[in-house]
Amino acid sequence: MHDFWVALAIIGWIGLIASISIGVAARSINMIRGMSRMESRLARLERRVDAIAAHVGLPPEPVPAGMDEVLALLADGRKIPAIKRYREVTGAGLREAKDAVDEIERHRAGA
Repeated sequence: MHDFWVALAIIGWIGLIASISIGVAARSINMIRGMSRMESRLARLERRVDAIAAHVGLPPEPVPAGMDEVLALLADGRKIPAIKRYREVTGAGLREAKDAVDEIERHRAGA
């Protein structure tokens, strides 16, 4: 009978740990979704600021040295190396670099 109560206690602890893990995972997913929404909002705000700056005649931001390599890699169809080089040139994170290279590609395709 003692083994039954020990097993029951162990099952209870496993259930408690599983519940806590699921709660933490759900909060993490919500936090990631929130960050994605903030990144999208920030990108929209940056485009607006750029448009206002152009309207009032402010010069564009200087292009970092090494961006010509990023453009050359994209022209050769080497997107992943272009993202890596963009990160090296700008110090951007992976997501920011990928989004920026995607944006460069869209602008080049539309030009």
